[in-house]
Amino acid sequence: MGLLSRLFQKKKDIPKVEKRTLMNIKVGDMITYELEDYQIVGKLTFNDHGYQWHEYQLEGTNDTIWVNVELDDELEVSVYKKIKLKLSEPIPDKIESDGIAYYLDEKGTANVSGQGRSANVSGQQVTYYDFCDKEDEHYLSVEIWGGDIEVSQGQAAEDYDFNIIAGS
Repeated sequence: MGLLSRLFQKKKDIPKVEKRTLMNIKVGDMITYELEDYQIVGKLTFNDHGYQWHEYQLEGTNDTIWVNVELDDELEVSVYKKIKLKLSEPIPDKIESDGIAYYLDEKGTANVSGQGRSANVSGQQVTYYDFCDKEDEHYLSVEIWGGDIEVSQGQAAEDYDFNIIAGS
C-alpha cells in the first residue's frame, strides 16, 4: 500500500464506548469509591411488580461491597456490606445492630435476574425487608433467599462519590 493510500484510507470503525453512569455500569467495569478501587463482578436486577432496581457486587483488594441503584423520582444510591446478624422469620419491624435502632421502611417480594458472579440466582425470587434509622442515615437490608437470611448494613451515597472506568 502506497503512502497516499495510507493517508487517505478510511479509518476502521472503532467501537464507541458508552459513557458509564451508575444507571448503565456493567460487569467488568472498574469503580473508585472512597479512594478504594473495585471491579464490578456481579449484577442483580430486582423486579417487584414492574418496579426495578439494581444491586452491583463490587470486589476490592480488601473487601466486597454492594451498591444499590434505583430511580424513584430521583436517583437513589446506597452502599452495603454484609454483616453477621442472627435473624429468623418472622422478620420484626425493629432491629438493633451496633447500637443503632433500625425501623422497617418497606418490604416485598421480587423476581431476580443476575449477571457475572450473580448469574446463579437468575429466576429466583427474594423476599426483602428494608430498614432505616430515625435520621434516615443508616440502612439495614434483609433478604431471604430460599430460607437463607442475608443481612447487610449500609448508608446513602451520591453518584458523584463514584469514579467509573468502562471495562469494555
